[in-house]
Amino acid sequence: MANIDLAKDAHSGEIPKPNTAAIWRTFYILLGITVLEFIVALAPFLMWIPHGWKVVLYAIMTVAKAAYIVGEFMHLRHEVKFLIYAILLPMIFVAWLLLALIYEGGSVFDLRHF
Repeated sequence: MANIDLAKDAHSGEIPKPNTAAIWRTFYILLGITVLEFIVALAPFLMWIPHGWKVVLYAIMTVAKAAYIVGEFMHLRHEVKFLIYAILLPMIFVAWLLLALIYEGGSVFDLRHF
């Protein structure tokens, strides 16, 4: 059996270099998506795009930014695929349920006679 000094190997005294490139990359990606969201939401020069398409584009960018935040800051991107699907699949069904309830609620409201 070899004589190994684990304490010496675990604490070599060197501090690892920070990974600032990944932090700045994340910052610039989120900044870019946020700037695009502000442009779509507030820019008067996009009057030729119908309001419904603006809402859809804004929602897609918001979901993409949320997915990137969850993947990067909650470290979900580095997990096994089964865990990702176990979280993602129920979220898809909940989103579908909300859209179905909003649609059906609107049609029931339209059928009521006051």
